[in-house]
Amino acid sequence: MSDPTGHCATSNTESTRSVLSFANALWRVRRPKPFVLVIEGEVGQEAALPSDYLHNKLLLPEWREAFYQLVDATGLVVCLNVHSQHPSYRDVRGRSSKGRLSQGEYYHHDGCTGPVKPRFVEIRCPIQPQTRGVATAVAPHRDVVKAMVQVLPAELAATSALATQDMRPEALDQMDDAALDHLQGLITRTVRKKLNAEGARSYFRRVDAAANAYFEPWALGESRFIANANNGVTMQHRRAYQAPHTGGVANGHLVKRWTNEELLLPGQLVDQALIAALCCEEGDDTERAEGCYLGAH
Repeated sequence: MSDPTGHCATSNTESTRSVLSFANALWRVRRPKPFVLVIEGEVGQEAALPSDYLHNKLLLPEWREAFYQLVDATGLVVCLNVHSQHPSYRDVRGRSSKGRLSQGEYYHHDGCTGPVKPRFVEIRCPIQPQTRGVATAVAPHRDVVKAMVQVLPAELAATSALATQDMRPEALDQMDDAALDHLQGLITRTVRKKLNAEGARSYFRRVDAAANAYFEPWALGESRFIANANNGVTMQHRRAYQAPHTGGVANGHLVKRWTNEELLLPGQLVDQALIAALCCEEGDDTERAEGCYLGAH
């Protein structure tokens, strides 16, 4: 492996495309944002049909931890043109309605209610007849909270829940992850209580822009590895409607897994209690929502 967190060749265009040496292969990559690495495929195989290079090369046991560290150090690693039917994926749970936001529409970490959080979450858009029209916004945790403060309407900042909070930029810079989570929970709960559904969605679209979030349209056969709780760049993500949500529009589905906890080496066993606990908080139950997304973390 050569330089897993950077580029090992000079850019071949005025864009950020370059070549990454990893897992005894050369990969065509680009960096659309500082916290994003997009793997387009193996050099020389650009015209090939989609294949499962994710499991057949990048996630082989001898390279798996190095790939995980690449995700840790980058924030978001995107793998394009992957055709996989690996049995560990499951459908993404939770649905949005016109009348209220689902939990997934608020910026969040996976596993935010429990003491143990997945190292990262892999969300995937399988190759399917219907394209995916709803974006998934991804941005660094601290940038998200700063953006939530920056675009917060003055009347919401003056509510009793937030008026006593120190939300100056210099104060945000000094907050640790727990303090950022706490403030974010207060803001999210206030937005949900004071704004209607489309008002809240409009607010979070402004957050997306202010946080410089990555919300490129989903490509069929695309996997996104989002750093979630690690020693590197911690990210957050959300389901992001970029226009008013009116319902009744055909839309491709997503699947997901917590790869570090679920795709294990021979002899390792899945912690079924942890997986069950993480899956439980993905539904739209109001009580779980209050504890997870809308209250203090």
